[in-house]
Amino acid sequence: MKNIQISLTAKNYADALVQLGQDKTMPYEEILNNLSFIKDVCKNSIELEMILDNPAVSNENKFSIIDEIFNGRINSKIIEFLKILIEKKRFKEFDGIIAAFSNEVDKINNMQRVEVTSAIALNDEHKKRIIEKLQHRLNKNITAEWQINTDIIGGLVVKINDDVIDSSLKNKLESLSKNII
Repeated sequence: MKNIQISLTAKNYADALVQLGQDKTMPYEEILNNLSFIKDVCKNSIELEMILDNPAVSNENKFSIIDEIFNGRINSKIIEFLKILIEKKRFKEFDGIIAAFSNEVDKINNMQRVEVTSAIALNDEHKKRIIEKLQHRLNKNITAEWQINTDIIGGLVVKINDDVIDSSLKNKLESLSKNII
């Protein structure tokens, strides 16, 4: 899970997108898929991102480029949203807007994203038990991102937002070492 700094401006724009979902104008998943598609297109075309950020390029030119690329591929409401970002010179906030929107949808759906790091690959049964324990502990639906890091030797490191539950063997050995010295 990549931590993205979410500004108040990004949160406000994300709230407008949440309102689209609450008004049943578009399902949350479709909004997120549209935003992710835009992000992927921009990520794969640095020139496009530079044009959309460039104040020397007129908004009309940017709008026609957006229409040419995204018409028929994403919902027209999201195209209009993208044009508003450009008009208000807020396109640089796009990643933060996606992160803020995703966070809000997770709250609405009682969802918690976690990052679980283990020393070895876990089988499906172990993953299922870890998710069940986290769901019981947090009283939320869990979506886990699984990672392997052999440096932790054994055990798990679970990251929930900014909190870390470190039950790794490496951490226990380091604690024991500090207590002995």
